[in-house]
Amino acid sequence: MTARHARAHAGAKAHLGLARDVFALVVLPLPLLAVAAAALPGAFAGGGTRRWFGGRGESQRADAQAAKDAAAAAFYELDTAQRDLRISIETITAVDGSPEARRAADGFAALGQRIDEVSHAYITAVDAHDLDRDDLEPAVAARARAELTKAKDELVRVKGELERFAQQLGPLLEKAETQLAQLAPAVERARQALLSASNALDSVRGSGMRADDLAARLAALAPELTKLNEGAGRHGVAETLQRADRVVRDAEAVRTEAERLPERAAEIDKRLVSLRTRAQALNTRAEGVEPILSELRRRFTAGCWQDLQPVPAQATENIRRAEEKLNEAVKARDEQRWADATSLLGTVRALLNSTDDGISTAGERLRRLDAVAEDPQQEVERTRFSIRDAQRLAMAGRTTPDPRHARPLDDSVARLERAVEGLTGRHPDYWHFLTETDAVREAVTRVVEQIRSERGGPTRG
Repeated sequence: MTARHARAHAGAKAHLGLARDVFALVVLPLPLLAVAAAALPGAFAGGGTRRWFGGRGESQRADAQAAKDAAAAAFYELDTAQRDLRISIETITAVDGSPEARRAADGFAALGQRIDEVSHAYITAVDAHDLDRDDLEPAVAARARAELTKAKDELVRVKGELERFAQQLGPLLEKAETQLAQLAPAVERARQALLSASNALDSVRGSGMRADDLAARLAALAPELTKLNEGAGRHGVAETLQRADRVVRDAEAVRTEAERLPERAAEIDKRLVSLRTRAQALNTRAEGVEPILSELRRRFTAGCWQDLQPVPAQATENIRRAEEKLNEAVKARDEQRWADATSLLGTVRALLNSTDDGISTAGERLRRLDAVAEDPQQEVERTRFSIRDAQRLAMAGRTTPDPRHARPLDDSVARLERAVEGLTGRHPDYWHFLTETDAVREAVTRVVEQIRSERGGPTRG
């Protein structure tokens, strides 16, 4: 507000006070009016400071003064409404950086220009007419009343625009106030989360664990706490809320890991013992792979065992590497490098799983080859049963099968017949026969799943 507006604002309040005083004198009963007159020497005849006009002249002065008071009231109300709306706009812009919020700020600025224009017109009208002059002419008083009434009407009109604009800001203001209401609790939650994390870290360190990585993560949150303490006035409400949520999340993670650290250490110790025991057991089992390979080489064709030749060497190498990684994991655990210890144990487990698979494959190969060499027909019947079952499903509710189902089933029949024919000769390739029957059953299973899927039933029975 300019200095001129400030003077007008003060003047408006003074005019309102004067109007109330005049009204009080008018409604006083006659005896009290006489007392009031005695208390205001010079206000009436016998030493007055202005010349009183009778009749129409004094009525024009009173009308002008009333117009001036009404304009002062309108100016005061408009100024108050503008102040209130400015607070709302500042609340919105402090929280919301959206295009809608920027348009609201621009709209308020445009309204501010119109308010300045009508305020200037009001102040000009007030300055142009001294209604307290003794020689105020009725015509001048009438002109003053007209100009002041016009100024008042413009002030009222712009106040109406201001009120309608304020109503449109409702959703934006509600959203901003909601965020502001969330601000203090969010910052307090962040502080409490940091305190809890710090206490948990102190507790676990008191038990003899260093937890250096957790301490470093907690220390990294110190600058974030500083920014939270600096407040939303510097960093913005939205950014402060996001920072508070991030601090809560990170501090909670530190607290949770600190509280779980003793349990994690115990789990690592348990896994170290378990994996070392497993490595020793696999080392013993690996010694039995070579006799299995010898048996395979003696009784079956090369196609039945050639792919298993690397298994003993791979098992020995994997177990050696697993033991090395176990030793590294023990060192990491002693140094309380928990993440490194966990990673190394994962590597050990993968190596042992691979070794176990290789050793198991050799034994399973010999078992299956023994079974099929003794009775190939059992494998044949098993495969034919799966084909016939699929064929019955394909014909269910139909007089002719769907070619999409019949063709792969017919191909499976032919493939099985070729596998059976391959068993002829002095040294049949039983492993090729087994891989073929496995492939036939897999193909049949896919057809069954397709049929059931199309008919809306379960894909697996």
